[in-house]
Amino acid sequence: MILGIGNDMIEIERVKKACEKQAFLVRCYTEKEIELCAGKAATLAGNFAVKEAVAKSFGTGFRGFETKDIEVLRDELGKPYVNLYGGAKEIYEKIGATAIYVSITDTKDHAAAMAVLEK
Repeated sequence: MILGIGNDMIEIERVKKACEKQAFLVRCYTEKEIELCAGKAATLAGNFAVKEAVAKSFGTGFRGFETKDIEVLRDELGKPYVNLYGGAKEIYEKIGATAIYVSITDTKDHAAAMAVLEK
């Protein structure tokens, strides 16, 4: 059963500029994400869009947790997946979710993501 869906689209250049500030980078991304993205603006933007989409799928936005509580990584084939921590994990468990599916796409200027929350 689908509990929620969320999507987001963001300008890659906007994320690139924000990530030039170390404070933004470490506030919004985990160490593993920073390593995975290796400074690639499109990947950083895609990850941020996933975080937004997941927050929307909860139906809460970023209430009760931080962006860093949603970690976006890739499997060996490049498929994105999320790990949840802190408040995001608490909300996920509270609403009885059992799976999150995410997808990312980008163009030269924009990154977009979709999240489906399942029970």
